[in-house]
Amino acid sequence: MQLNQLRDKPGATKERTRVGRGPGSGKGKTAGRGHKGQKSRTGVSIRGFEGGQMPIYRRLPKRGFNVLNPKELAVVNIGRLQKLIDSGRLDASKPVDGAALEAAGMVRQRRDGIRLLASGELKAKLAITVDHASASAISAVEKAGGTVTIVAPKVSPEDADANKLKAEKRADKKAGKKSSKSGKGNE
Repeated sequence: MQLNQLRDKPGATKERTRVGRGPGSGKGKTAGRGHKGQKSRTGVSIRGFEGGQMPIYRRLPKRGFNVLNPKELAVVNIGRLQKLIDSGRLDASKPVDGAALEAAGMVRQRRDGIRLLASGELKAKLAITVDHASASAISAVEKAGGTVTIVAPKVSPEDADANKLKAEKRADKKAGKKSSKSGKGNE
C-alpha cells in the first residue's frame, strides 16, 4: 500500500448539506430555516429571551464568584506517600520534595505548587517540603515523627513593588484616621 492509496472506509465521512441551491436539492429557497422573521436571518441574538417575561437568569440571585487566576496545585495525600514508601518507590530516609515526588511518579506536573492533604495514614518518619499543607496533614506527619516545611510563594519584583505600595497606602490611611479622631476631641 502506498500513501497515495490511503482512503477512508466507505461511509466514514459525510458531505456537508449545501443549502439554498434550488428547489431540486430539497433545501432550496428558505434553506431549511422556515419563513421570514428574525430566526430566518443571520446574527440572531435571542438566546435567553422569554417573550418579555423577566428571564430566569435575572430572576435568580447571584451566588459566589469565580477566581480569575486560580492556583493549580498538585495534590498529595499522606496515605499515598505511605504506599510509595511501602512499594520502595520513595525513600523515607531522604527529604521528600517536588523533585522526589516527580521521580516517584506521584506528581506529574508541579504547576503552581504541591499541596499536602491528610487522607490516609502515615507510619514513616518523613521530612517533607511542599508549597501548601493542611493543618491535619501537618499534625499527622509530626505525629509520625516527621517534619513539614512550607516554602514561601515566589513573588515577582513587580508584585513585590505593588504590595509595598498598597501597604504604604494602608498605613497612610490609618494614620490619617487616627489624626482626624484626635483632632475632634480638641474642639
